[in-house]
Amino acid sequence: MMRFASRLLRAALSVAALAMALPAVHAAAEPLVIRVGYAGVGPGGSRFVPGLAGVVGAERYLEQEFAGTPEVTVEWFYFKGAGPAVNEALASGQLDFAFMGDLPSLTARGGGLKTKILMAANARDNLYLVAPVASPIATLRDVKGRRVAQFRGTSTHLTTERVLAEAGIPRGDVQFFNMDDATALAAIATGDVDAAFGKAIFLTLVEKKIAKVVLTTKGDPSTVTSSHLLVREAFEAAYPDLTGRVVKASVKAAAWASDEVNREALFDLWAKSGTPIGVFRADYEGQTLAYRLSPLIDALFVENYRYKAAQVKQLGLVRRDVDISGWFEPKYLDAALKDLGLEGRWVRYGADGKPLGS
Repeated sequence: MMRFASRLLRAALSVAALAMALPAVHAAAEPLVIRVGYAGVGPGGSRFVPGLAGVVGAERYLEQEFAGTPEVTVEWFYFKGAGPAVNEALASGQLDFAFMGDLPSLTARGGGLKTKILMAANARDNLYLVAPVASPIATLRDVKGRRVAQFRGTSTHLTTERVLAEAGIPRGDVQFFNMDDATALAAIATGDVDAAFGKAIFLTLVEKKIAKVVLTTKGDPSTVTSSHLLVREAFEAAYPDLTGRVVKASVKAAAWASDEVNREALFDLWAKSGTPIGVFRADYEGQTLAYRLSPLIDALFVENYRYKAAQVKQLGLVRRDVDISGWFEPKYLDAALKDLGLEGRWVRYGADGKPLGS
């Protein structure tokens, strides 16, 4: 009888110990919010923005990825202040991930902000130079002495500088005015500036027959504006599994967006940003979705960042050299491509801009 009572006591103690341990296990899975930023904002603060971030955000790829992980939630933040505003949020620890352009990320790295580039987002966006339809500006050289709008501190800034440098046009020969896209669009329409450099948004004026395209970098793989998905180093080190899942979900979005079957559906989604669908059709004309929206961190992608890292120092945008060694972390991307069976989905390019193996 004593032995039986002793066994019951030991069993009761074991159950009690297990019951006490259960709350501790549950407490270990503390709620975590993954905070994702984008250098721009959709109409009314919505998620409808162009580019891969617009697909990931509007179609809720990240939320779907973590739907079965209730302790993890995703919050998106959209910044009217573009890249510089995103950098401030990253530096203060208010963001974990961000979709943003090359220049603001480079200047932040030059300032000591510790991040990792995980994948390309919009690897090869075109740059445009537009002028009023009746303007005498017909070539790039005609901008000498002219009033030209340029959104400094964004991904188009360095591409503009490279285009001028390769044409042998000193920057001082152009009267640049720092304007965001909305202001520059209005300034072209009213004649307050003679021309503007920018992305496809300026094709809005072309579609309305207010402006004409003087120059485009379409077809030149070295003269492009680029954006990417990056993560704060501290978050990546603390949560490598979650980082991998964010990348995997974003690669799924890139696979959908890169499929030519979805071309019109993609443009229709982007048109909800307020930009006419005809602008996207014109911008992507003659180019495959896979070429423009490749997530790969290939030699061409890295080489463009290397070139631009030298540019930011040369232009005085940072005080010291920007070291990009160790900045790119493709292991999560490579794992996602393998897991999703997408290893041959996109073409890899060499530093010379030519497809590898061609």
